[in-house]
Amino acid sequence: MEHLVYCDAKAKVLEKILNGTKTMIIRGAAGRKLPHGRVFEGETLYFIENNGDGLIKAKAVVKSVFNSEKMTEDESKAVVAENQDKLNLTDDQIKRWAGKKVLCLIEIKEVSTIEPLKLDRQKNMDDWITVENISMVLEGSSVKYQSIRVDS
Repeated sequence: MEHLVYCDAKAKVLEKILNGTKTMIIRGAAGRKLPHGRVFEGETLYFIENNGDGLIKAKAVVKSVFNSEKMTEDESKAVVAENQDKLNLTDDQIKRWAGKKVLCLIEIKEVSTIEPLKLDRQKNMDDWITVENISMVLEGSSVKYQSIRVDS
């Protein structure tokens, strides 16, 4: 599988990934939500900023994945703190993710810029999209993206 990951433009997430100061992606929620349990070592992540230009600009390979079970707020905060050197989160991002009951941490390697790909933005897209092939979400694709759900 391949994954499209939205990056917080305000927090300069993509810039940090490209310059090597951010080597881990985080997602979290009150329950299991994409990408929890759906991303695996060796898969490819593609990165797009949430600034509206619709261009996929970089990719990386998944080095490792940590999917938590339900945690207390303190346990969640500890996981974020223990991984902050790889996550390189802003204070606002720490507030957003620390304390979530379920976390997914994805360590990345082999980061590279790519010739920009134009996303065919659809209404049902979330901030993490899992597809068989990234071409499924590009402009001009004959295959339309179908949302993949994760049970709680």
